[in-house]
Amino acid sequence: MDFDWDTWSALARSDPAAFEEKRKQAVADLIASVPEERRQRLIGLQCRIDLERQRSSSPLGACIRISNLMWDSFAELQQALDTLTGTLRPGATPLPELRPVRNAQVLAFPPRR
Repeated sequence: MDFDWDTWSALARSDPAAFEEKRKQAVADLIASVPEERRQRLIGLQCRIDLERQRSSSPLGACIRISNLMWDSFAELQQALDTLTGTLRPGATPLPELRPVRNAQVLAFPPRR
């Protein structure tokens, strides 16, 4: 998709409802163009972004909330990278090996009334 800032900006000023519909369609088209194995993650992310926009009382507030989501995700990625690279350094303590749990105790809960 070619993005023309002036066209989108003019549409947002002249017809906000049409702008919003075009924005939603552009997002849907982009998500549809992604390989199937990544599509569900993007749908979830867009849902989260839309929720943050709804919760905000202003466009600037929405931008800040969405920016915070991005930085939180980046911080998680940085922490994972630091953990990984720290274990690769000579003399570093290796990460414990993760193994799936093969058995578990199933708890019985009384039915709700």
